[in-house]
Amino acid sequence: MDEVLLRSLIPAVLGVLVRRGGDFAAAEDAVQDALVEALRVWPADPPRDPKAWLVAVAWRRFLDVARADTARRRREDLVDEEPAPGPVPGVDDTLQLYFRCAHPSLTPSSAVALTLRAVGGLTTRQIARAYLVPEATMAQRISRAKRTVSGVRFDQSGDVATVLRVLYLVFNEGYSGDVDLAAEAIRLTRQLAAVVDHPEVAGLLALMLLHHARRASRIAPDGSLVPLAAQDRRRWDTGLIAEGVRILQAALARDRVGEFQAQAAVAALHADAPTAAETDWVQIVEWYDDLVRLTDSPVVRLNRAVAVGEADGPRAGLAALAALDDTLPRHAAVAAYLHERDGNPETAARLYAEAARRATNLLERDHLTRQAARLNTR
Repeated sequence: MDEVLLRSLIPAVLGVLVRRGGDFAAAEDAVQDALVEALRVWPADPPRDPKAWLVAVAWRRFLDVARADTARRRREDLVDEEPAPGPVPGVDDTLQLYFRCAHPSLTPSSAVALTLRAVGGLTTRQIARAYLVPEATMAQRISRAKRTVSGVRFDQSGDVATVLRVLYLVFNEGYSGDVDLAAEAIRLTRQLAAVVDHPEVAGLLALMLLHHARRASRIAPDGSLVPLAAQDRRRWDTGLIAEGVRILQAALARDRVGEFQAQAAVAALHADAPTAAETDWVQIVEWYDDLVRLTDSPVVRLNRAVAVGEADGPRAGLAALAALDDTLPRHAAVAAYLHERDGNPETAARLYAEAARRATNLLERDHLTRQAARLNTR
């Protein structure tokens, strides 16, 4: 890989994007993304025309971000930054569009991907990251979904489960800090809960409220990420927590526990603890056991390993982690945390650095880099 060549091409590629799009900052970000992709792809498959390759990739990134930003601004015109508690004062057709995109002719996974792209405003890369698949794979899935519905009539709505999955992923993308979609997801879930009497709809709404209640404490004044255990709980929104717990308790009382109710129960246990040290990790492990039975998700198993490490000690957590694929996102970060707690700072520092290299979210990457540096300077 000729990094000198890459650097020499930056001004020319940037100039092309600025002439096409007019937004220097967005063009600069897109060029940086293209350079990262070049470092990944070129060693095995060098292009015949490096400049043309960089322009093509950067322009696609530029358009993805521009489309997502336009969709986000349209949504922000409809909602305040924070979701107001209580009944929804008005409705629009956005939720109906979610149901229309979740068409019965599509598989659930394709319907979710199409809805996230067409209505949710997420980029193909963001959707691929949520599904733990390569971006090219997700692009093909979305294209197939578009072809499938191109000739059908949208007079049939999709099922509630698919729409719930879409709302959950939209909220998660907003909550991650990449784009501000969390409030919009809560607004739409409130609308859904007002017209659909289902415990999993209530469970998802409770989960969103409980997570959103912690939002103000997640970022430090210097812009760095604050882990849950270090957050100032006085900044948590007690009104949203009380509402979320009330909704969750009513849903659990119906004895039809599903994935979102179980996740909300974990969030409620965190919210209920006056301090991180007083968290009921034993009960959290029990809820993760339920989630494993309900979903068999590798991400759930990863989170369960963390909870086991807190409830039964770091070695128990590492034993649970050993059964999982080490290429799973955040696997290295969890392993680093457990090794540090087990008194092995050298291994922990190496794993934190590895986790930082793999991180797709800038805040997480910076946090993990700081953790590695902290241990390396001891």
